[in-house]
Order: sequence, then structure tokens, then C-alpha cells
Amino acid sequence: MFSKLTSNSLNLPKYSSIALTAVAFTLCAAPNRVLGHGFEGDRFFPPTIQTDDPFSTDELNLPTISIFNNPAGDGSPKTREIDISSEFDKEIFPGFALGINAAYTVLQPKGGPQVSGWQNLSVSAKYQLLQVPAHEFIFSVGAEWEIGGSGRSSLVNNYSTVSPKIYFGKGFGDLPDSLEFLKPLALTGEFALDCPVRSLDSNVLEWGFALEYSLPYLQQHVKDVGLPRPFRDMIPLVEFAMQTPENRGPSTTTGTINPGVLWESRFCQIGAEAIIPINRQTGPNIGAVISVQIYIDDIFPKIFGHPLIGGGSNSFNSSSSGYSK
Repeated sequence: MFSKLTSNSLNLPKYSSIALTAVAFTLCAAPNRVLGHGFEGDRFFPPTIQTDDPFSTDELNLPTISIFNNPAGDGSPKTREIDISSEFDKEIFPGFALGINAAYTVLQPKGGPQVSGWQNLSVSAKYQLLQVPAHEFIFSVGAEWEIGGSGRSSLVNNYSTVSPKIYFGKGFGDLPDSLEFLKPLALTGEFALDCPVRSLDSNVLEWGFALEYSLPYLQQHVKDVGLPRPFRDMIPLVEFAMQTPENRGPSTTTGTINPGVLWESRFCQIGAEAIIPINRQTGPNIGAVISVQIYIDDIFPKIFGHPLIGGGSNSFNSSSSGYSK
């Protein structure tokens, strides 16, 4: 799930999240090979921050921390919002995963008292419907249920929202050799229709893309240009996360453009992005987000990295397509 600020996730209070971030950085210090996670052919699709990737894998995001200023309006002042979040997904049978996510939010209105608490809990399901490894392509479908009233009443809706979703990922490694330096490019996308279980509220189309340039892919599958670490393990990207109301209310599209970089290691991914509002209705200032993805399938391979029921994971790949660290 994606939003104006960050993908929702199962969160921890602020200070324990900071401590766990330090643990994650320690885990990342041991360089080696990324064995599992989102592979399609030779292409590794990283977990992105603002939009969800199309893979049904075992994932642990712990934590994502974002800071953004919401605009003034409807009698409320400009408000700084801090979200601290994480997410856990588990593959149940090959290509199908269930997830649980939420967010702990701190609101700091200009000239007003601070308010903090949990957002509504959300549960999700995702299924990898079509995969074409030779063309680094994947298409998935899914759904998310935001459980109304499960968070702090002053911060959340007391009604539920159901969101059917589609996802895709496409790497450009199948381009001709004359365009070899475009081969590290990849595009992922997500479309969701948020349907509140209350007729007075608008349905909202959430749509987003992530355009990535994989320096590990360049080094390993195109041409070794001699990049030193840590640059050879980085994936620069820009994400677009948008929301368009569909009925019963204003139709202005809001959203953010999010340039940043992801750094990959065997045990985790560390990412950082700017949050740039596309218009005044989205926000008055640029924000920021950092995220840590812990590769639990590589840290605990006997427990994670394979489905609970059935054969091997559709997305697990321990071949030479992994990153050589």
C-alpha cells in the first residue's frame, strides 16, 4: 500500500524503532550475496518505499520513518506529520502472500498541541499471476483491507476501506546490445481503488510508479565499469505516488515525486528518498523518508524464503542472478 507519505506498515514506537534501525545497520555490515527476494530472470526488483513491489515474498520492513508537512485547510493549520512504520508479509503457498501493516503517527500542528497514535491496522493479500523471466516481467493482483476503528479514534476513520490492486514489474534487460546502458532500467507500478464502506466518501484511485537504474545489474549483466563500493551496490530511483478522487467530492489529484537511492546487501536494504509535493493541495514543503528492509529469507532461510504450503517460492532464486558482494 502506498500513500502521500509512506507505505503503511506494522509499526513500533519511536525510540524502539530507532534502536532496531541500528540493529539492521549492523546486520547489513556483512557483505555477501542476495539470495532470494524479488527476482525475475536476471533482474532483482528491490522493495520500493512509496509504492509496493509486485512480489509475493517473505518481507520485513523495520522501520520506515517519514517526515512531511501537510497543508493548512478546512480550518486546520499546517501540520508536520511523522510516521514510523514497518510491515510483515509471509508467503503462504507459491506466489501467494498475506501481509499485515499499520503506522504510528505523530501530528504537530502549527500553534497547536501534538497528537500521536496508531493508524488503522491493514491486512493484505497478493498473488503473482503472470511471470515471464526471459523478459524480466511480472504481473500480480491483490487486495487490502483497512480495518476501520482499529487505530486511535482522533486519527483514523471508524469505517473500513477495501482496495483491490494490480501490480507489475518490467526490466529492460531484453533491449538490444546497442542500447546496453539502458538495460539496467526497470519499471514497477501499482494501481489501487480505495472503496470506503460508507457511501458519503469518495472512492480514490491510487496509482504509482518506480523507475529504477540498477548499478548491480549494470556491473553483473551488462558491463563491469569498475564502480567501487558502496556505489556498485546502489539502485538510484524515482517514485511517483498519486491519489485521484473518483466521485462524491473534489477531483484534484494529489501526490508526491520521490527521488532517492537504495543500497543493497545480503541481509538488508537501506533506502532514502525526498518527498516532493506535486501541488499546494498535497503539501507546502519537501519532506524525507528512510526505510530499512530486512531480508529475513537470507537471515533465517530455514524459516523464511519458502511458502508454508506447497513447493518452492515463485520468487526465490539462489542462482548466479544474485548480487555478488
